[in-house]
Amino acid sequence: MSRFVILAVAAMAALPAGAQTRISARDLRGVKMPAGRIVIRNDNRSISATQSVGEISRALFTLRSTSSLSYHPYGDVVYQSGADLTGPIGERYGLFIREAATRHGVDPRLIAAVAMRESGGDPNSVSRVGAQGLMQLMPATARFLGVTDVLDIRENILAGTHYLRMLLDTFHGDLGLTLAAYNAGPGAVERYRGVPPYRETINYVSAVRSTYERAIQR
Repeated sequence: MSRFVILAVAAMAALPAGAQTRISARDLRGVKMPAGRIVIRNDNRSISATQSVGEISRALFTLRSTSSLSYHPYGDVVYQSGADLTGPIGERYGLFIREAATRHGVDPRLIAAVAMRESGGDPNSVSRVGAQGLMQLMPATARFLGVTDVLDIRENILAGTHYLRMLLDTFHGDLGLTLAAYNAGPGAVERYRGVPPYRETINYVSAVRSTYERAIQR
């Protein structure tokens, strides 16, 4: 670890608990900096520094706070690829759901629960805000995930499951935060430091959890 990083860590450690974490160049006077232009970005959750020399940039370090969210991972049951799928979703789309579950490491019963709540099992569903298909992918999310035909059932399930996997990784396996982020967006979860206080999101998390938990108890 460079002296620059050590001093940055020391500056953070010196702050009182709960303090707003801010570091500027003034706090680092006397430190021997590497050549090039150094850009420091900071907010309440992270501090990062990037070095630029001409057209070339490289990250020097990123320090993240772990105090803003409490995580409650829901354990190994998150992934059982051979789990039975019941109901209309399982009967109609079980083959694609199991493929997506195996590829992305998400329990097929969770995928089915999300699909049921999102679209009621209608692969042609389009919401008032433009979310499409069985997993109700927003256009921007679909583009980010490389979807070419958002109403193709297999592609929609694979992409929706991929997104669920990304959210599970982001929120350390916390089911409530993952579902809230799927419904309201990860930015809202970060902003409210938990499930956002939106009635729709609260009801969504409760409904999907209930369906999923009933499925794993069978």
